Amino acid sequence: MSNAVPVGTIIWRDLTVANAETIRDFYHQVVGWEYRGEDMGGYADYNMLAPGSEENLAGICHARDSNADLPPHWLIYIAVADVAKSAAACAALGGKIISGPRPMGAGLFCAIQDPAGAYCALYQLPESANQPED
Repeated sequence: MSNAVPVGTIIWRDLTVANAETIRDFYHQVVGWEYRGEDMGGYADYNMLAPGSEENLAGICHARDSNADLPPHWLIYIAVADVAKSAAACAALGGKIISGPRPMGAGLFCAIQDPAGAYCALYQLPESANQPED
């Protein structure tokens, strides 16, 4: 049985904004999401949870530190095999690199803008999570 994540899969979504608490509370009231703070060293970002569960649905993050250059948009994260190669292809095909490539958690991250102007993130999972089990 394999737990590998196929390349091209949307694996996460988050929103980076100037005031994460205000937007966290907005989504809590509007759609019922609960939340759990994640210590970021002097401030908290938030995992938004399905009502009545611990299921992580999305993140709401402050536009600080390594996220300071990200626009305030919902951002989907798409699994790629090689984030540097995908970023180079993005640039070669008329897209823009917004942030990265850089480490994020145990993997590698790059925010891009496609030629139509839409944003997304490319995420290279750690090797162990992206390989089928024997």
